[in-house]
Amino acid sequence: MRRLRLSPPAALVPALVPALALALDLPVHTADPAAPAAGRDWFTEAAAAVGVDFVHFNGMSGRRYYPEVVGPGLALLDYDGDGDLDLYLVQGAMLGDVAPAEAVFPPPPGPAPAHRLYRNDLAVRADGVRALQFTDLTAQSGLGNEVAFGVGAAVGDYDNDGRMDLYVTRLGPNRLWRNQGDGTFADVTERAGVGDPNLGVSAAFVDYDRDGWLDLFVVNHVAVDLPGHVPCRDALGQPEYCATRMYPKVPSTLYRNRGDGTFEDLSVRAGIRASFGAGLGVVTADLNGDDWPDIYVANDGDPNQLWINGGDGSLRDDALLAGAAVDADGMAEAGMGVDAADFDDDGDEDLFMTNDIRETNTIYLNDGQGWFEDRSVATGLGPQSSADTGFGTAWVDFDNDGDLDVFVANGAVRNVTARAAAGDLYPLGQANRLYVNQGDGRFLDRSDAAGPALGAVEVSRGAAFGDLDNDGDTDIVVSNNSGPTRLLINNIGQDNAWIGLRLVDRSGRDALGARVAVRLASGRTLWRRARADASYASANDPRVLVGLGAAGALGPVLGVDVRWPDGGREGFPPPPLGRYSELRQGQGQVQGTAEVKP
Repeated sequence: MRRLRLSPPAALVPALVPALALALDLPVHTADPAAPAAGRDWFTEAAAAVGVDFVHFNGMSGRRYYPEVVGPGLALLDYDGDGDLDLYLVQGAMLGDVAPAEAVFPPPPGPAPAHRLYRNDLAVRADGVRALQFTDLTAQSGLGNEVAFGVGAAVGDYDNDGRMDLYVTRLGPNRLWRNQGDGTFADVTERAGVGDPNLGVSAAFVDYDRDGWLDLFVVNHVAVDLPGHVPCRDALGQPEYCATRMYPKVPSTLYRNRGDGTFEDLSVRAGIRASFGAGLGVVTADLNGDDWPDIYVANDGDPNQLWINGGDGSLRDDALLAGAAVDADGMAEAGMGVDAADFDDDGDEDLFMTNDIRETNTIYLNDGQGWFEDRSVATGLGPQSSADTGFGTAWVDFDNDGDLDVFVANGAVRNVTARAAAGDLYPLGQANRLYVNQGDGRFLDRSDAAGPALGAVEVSRGAAFGDLDNDGDTDIVVSNNSGPTRLLINNIGQDNAWIGLRLVDRSGRDALGARVAVRLASGRTLWRRARADASYASANDPRVLVGLGAAGALGPVLGVDVRWPDGGREGFPPPPLGRYSELRQGQGQVQGTAEVKP
């Protein structure tokens, strides 16, 4: 049995956290941009209103097959290259030999539920009003013929043709869909050699060897034997899903891109089979400041992994020594979702991870050299989360005040006692949370101010983050297990000043992994990273969005520095406010190149 981390009573948190933050030397920002407008909901749930009618079907048969509770994730991607974000939603399916009519939640009548692709048909009127609308183009896209038990999705331009491709994790084998540029996708899994047969959850495209081609890291979870399924029950004797520890663990897979449309499995040679756990979440970032992308894996009930890139094709798990494997009590937690970002403006990437109920979510503060310290209590992100089971998550400056906030999508994996006792057939529902950065090193749960959009009690899993309506703030799409997809439209971020950046490398594709430093006249530097990975089983907007506060309260932008994934460094002049700009590698002022390891 896992030991529980003791947290202070919730009522003491607001008073305790500031003192701890000061004692532990967490950052304090002097800038105090205007708070979001009072009396206005910060988010509006708009899925049905804009044409997204997707409902997830988890195949819940009543036997509590473990995969039913794992997904789904989703992906944001501009698949048609028109400048706005489209939406891919992952579907489940019936498992085992149970007839659909015998399921607890049977599938809807008609064709079996399938994965769906929605095209964003955003229209901007002459008066500036933005009309967001999505159209289901699954059938025309070539993605509509597949009915399989999907879990998550990853996005990246693996063939350097300037178009975003799609990788879907499933109850194996996974699928790679090549974007053909005419609105359709082709299944190239067999030719590419990336059909991992395991229960894959999260995946990430990352150029780990810096050769100009995106490689693929797939996080596998556990081995599931449906015919040999053994049921589990909770303390009340009610059926529930078994704990992860009941199943054998499966290692992750690293595929190296050969540059000819095929990949080779480098898992053994690179070293990632040296240690593994029940993996769920993954994020790629340069975590030790050597300009090589590292890989962090959140494991469920096992120590997490921090794969430090050796620059010679090797990866070394330094999580335990680096302080990012277990929590401050030395205990492995039930890691689900994860993200990396520089929340304290010191130029390095800090980690945030969601965990199981009665544990707490965890923040690992980076010292700049890849050594981490658990600051969950001091920041308040830990104590305020002990009643939830978190999955999809991200650091996101939702109000564009320059400080990174945290969103967490919640949903239990074992029965919520009160809901089970009340007769709920799927007693796993929880509300999602928004933790607002107070600017002094602490975070406060302001889910109440976000409005009814965050008040729904559902079984949330994946969450993807991006500017759906191109108005300069971050919207959120949440995928619910055995429930409808939710689109949380941001109502307040666009009120503050902002700049948007699309980073494009020499090949013409999105420069996933590029780091951006926005230098301000106030002396403050805001660091952001172009990425599509992180969260949980989901893919995000690869563009960089930087908030500058009310009327640019953080000061004029002096310039933008970019650290490209291949080690090149360039400076660019200040981009215009209130719009998206494209920064292309080779068009800035060269600032040198990072050392390349032999």
